[in-house]
This record gives sequence, C-alpha cells and structure tokens, in this order.
Amino acid sequence: MKTLTELLTFWQLQAGKLGEQTLQHIGLTAAALLLAVLVGVPVGIGLTRRPRWAPAVLGLAGILQTVPSIALLGFLIPLLGIGPRPAILALLLYSLLPIIRNTVTGIQGVSPAVVEAARGLGFTDWQVLRRVELPLALPVLFAGIRTATVIGVGVATLAAYVAAGGLGEFIFGGIALNNPVMILAGALPAAALALAFDAALASLQKLTTQRLAKVGAGLLVLLPLLGALYLLPRATSRLQAGFSPEFVGRADGLPGLQRAYGLRHLASVVLAPALVYEAARHADVDVIDGYSTDGRIRAYGLQVLRDNKRVFPPYYAAPVVRPALLRAHPELGAIFDRLTGQLTDSAMTELNYRVDYLHQEPRTVAEAFLRQRGLWRAPRPAVPGAAVVRLGSKIFAEQYILVEMYAALIRGGTNLAVETKTGLGGTTICFEALRSGAIDMYPEYTGTGLQVLLQPAPATIDSLGGKPAAVFAYVQREFRRRYGLEWLPPLGFNNTYALLMRRRQAQELEIESLSDLGSYLGH
Repeated sequence: MKTLTELLTFWQLQAGKLGEQTLQHIGLTAAALLLAVLVGVPVGIGLTRRPRWAPAVLGLAGILQTVPSIALLGFLIPLLGIGPRPAILALLLYSLLPIIRNTVTGIQGVSPAVVEAARGLGFTDWQVLRRVELPLALPVLFAGIRTATVIGVGVATLAAYVAAGGLGEFIFGGIALNNPVMILAGALPAAALALAFDAALASLQKLTTQRLAKVGAGLLVLLPLLGALYLLPRATSRLQAGFSPEFVGRADGLPGLQRAYGLRHLASVVLAPALVYEAARHADVDVIDGYSTDGRIRAYGLQVLRDNKRVFPPYYAAPVVRPALLRAHPELGAIFDRLTGQLTDSAMTELNYRVDYLHQEPRTVAEAFLRQRGLWRAPRPAVPGAAVVRLGSKIFAEQYILVEMYAALIRGGTNLAVETKTGLGGTTICFEALRSGAIDMYPEYTGTGLQVLLQPAPATIDSLGGKPAAVFAYVQREFRRRYGLEWLPPLGFNNTYALLMRRRQAQELEIESLSDLGSYLGH
C-alpha cells in the first residue's frame, strides 16, 4: 500500500515528464512498426515467389532476433550516432521476423485450388496477389504485425540508453538509484501500452477479411501520425547535455546542481553510462556527467568544470566486505590493507587511461601497478578444494582494475581460490549481490554509499560538511548497523562526480566552473 501511494505521488509530481516519455515511446514504436511493415511484407511476398531464399532470409531475421538489444544498439551507435535513428533501426530489425514469417505463412496457406481458379479467370500474377492471396492471408499477416508491435513496445524501453527517450528513462534511473517506485513508474505504463496495443489489434483481427483490409490501410495512414508524436517540441537550451540515468536522479547529481547553480535551463537527454563520453567526443552533446579520475578525460580532450560550491560529496574508493569472509579467513584483512592509501587521483587516472583509451587488459594494468609498488607476489599453487573468494565490480574500467588488483593480491598472498564477477551493472546490483552473499567484496565509493544506498536526511549530509573522514566514518558506521557489512579503509583516490565539456569548446565559451556554466545558460 505504501509503494502504491509513493507511486501515485511520483506520477503526480512527474506528470509532465511521464506524458512526454509516453508520447516518445508511442512515436518510436509506431515509426519502427511502419518501416517494418513496409520492409517485411514485400520481403515476405518475395520469398513466396523465390522459396529457395526463404531459409536464408528467415534465418538471418531469426539471428537478429537473438542478438541482445543493448549489444545491437551499441553496434549501431558508431554508425548512426545517438538519438532516435539507432533506436528505430534496432526496433525495425527486431520486428522483421514475425512480419516476414507470417506474410510467407499466410500466402502459402492460401488454397492452391483458389489460386488456380483465379488464374483460370485470366488474373495476372499481380491481380492474384492483390485480390486473392493477400486478402486471404491478411489475418495471419495481421497476427505477425500484432506480435511485432508488442515486441517493439518492450524493446523501446532500451531507447533511453541512446538518448532516444521513452519510458526506459524512469526504469533505468530507478535501477541505478535502487528506487523501486521509479522503476514501476516506467515499467507499468510500458506494460500498459503493450497490453493496450495488443488488445486493440486483437479486436481488429476478429473483423472480416474485407473490413480488416480497410483497417490495415487505415493503420498505414495512422502509423506515420503516431510516429510524429516523437517530433513534438521539447525543451532546448544554448547547450545540450547528456547524462547517465543515475546522475539525473541522485540528490548529489543533477538535482543538487540545479539547486546550487541554477542549471534548470540546461536541456538534457539520458544516455547509457558507457556512452556519455563517446557522445561528448563526437559532439552529439556539449555537457556530460563523469568521474574525475576517468582516463577518457585526457584521451578525449575533455575539461572538468570546477565545482566551486562543493556540491559533490567526497567519493573515496574503498572495499566493502562481508564480515563473514573476514571471520572465516582472517588473513584477508592484511591482504586488503595492502592497497590502503596506495592510489592517488593521478595514479588512478593513468591506469584508467591505459584501459579506456589504450585498450590494455585490466588484469595487465593492475598487475603492472602492483609490481611497480612492490606489492606483487607470484600466484601460489592451486589447492584442491580451497575456499573461493568472490569479487564483484560495477561495469566500468576502474572497477575492473581494482578487482584485478585484489584478485592478484589474494592469489599471491593466500591459498584461497578467487572468482571475479565483473560487470555486474550499477550500484544496486553490486550492493544486493553483496548482501545476498553472491559476492564477498566489491569496491564502492563513499559518496555513493552515502547518497544512493544510505540516503540520509539532507540535514545529516550537511552536518558532515563534505569532509572525507566524516563521510567515511558515517558510511562505515551505518553500513555496519543497517546491513551488517564492513567498509575497509579507503584506497587513497577521490573519484568524485564531475560535469565535463570538450576543452576547446569550454575555452571558447570561457566556462571553467559550474558557476560559469550557470551564468552562460542565463539562470
């Protein structure tokens, strides 16, 4: 009941955003479906005339259907950039299989005797297709369109990852922020759209063939109109920003900057965290969120805008561990302590640069650093039946590097086996995996532990004064009390949130700080 109340309140507060995302979702689905019909039906008709091509074409469409959606979008971005184009093309490719297959099945299901009778009356091939085969195949063909529509509504949620909007913005923001209400705020309307479209098309499918043909023609006119919903005017500003879902919703992210610097006039789109840097690099957007030790800042010629009002809290990296692991294997305490204070901001930035830009393996980079600091020990021989330490990480290079460092230290200093589970996703997934015992340790940041996982009252945050030691002590104490988890001492570097611009553009506009950005936008 509490969740329902919170959900209704959220919808009320975000009514404008919800309406905009819903229209975007409908527009993306309709545009992709129209293209899928215009491509899939002719291809299906062609396959009935060239049956030997059918296995290859249907096989290819089937393969496209099995490619993970996010992987397909990632492949299309270098070709089409961000925005609706890669999203619509991905939806088109996912919609082709049911439309092509049902077109083939429907036409091949027409009785040969009926076709021969039409030819006996002197019908040409085109007349047979238009007046006999297509009308009789229409119910089956329409079922394929119905399936493609439901698939499209579901896959369209991923459009939010490429700045194409839609209801996925709430869903991915909620996942990143461990906010079930936000997830439901996007997931329920998306599910309702899928059910509504499916019910509407199911009712149309019951019509007679003659009426169904007229409705089908009407849909071909309606779909472009629905697709045009995506083109409704949106907020614009002098600069375009691209932000990750987590940054948009976190109190220490965009909301905090809007309050402190008046950035409410900064138009923004939501992007997958892995894409924000590429979007800035290719000038698809002007301002992005990032992390101060990210190696791509140097590689892509970006500039960190100074947080002169100190809105961002400290983000010192530290391992979060299940105490049961340390009780079972006390020697691991000394192993984990070897990295305490060893990594400066500049050192971590250099390591990230090697992985993000030079494309070196995280394990190679991690082990080279340990050798440089005299921390490297050759792995001990494997012991049959040894206990396994499971190390997890989020889905970016810095976490991979840190996990490989810990894995190397454990292998070289103990007889324990190590299993790394890298790329678990965002904060919520790693945290819940640790709580459930699926992993034993993962690197976390004090600011994330404070703002995302603990979420104390603003007065409590203010009382900490942004002091690294005070923030760490609070997070360590509260994690012990609430979750029974242990924060070990920090590694030394502060990977804080930051807003970034291309250095050349920032210099031309004379923007060095977030206050400069607010002034430029005319807050």
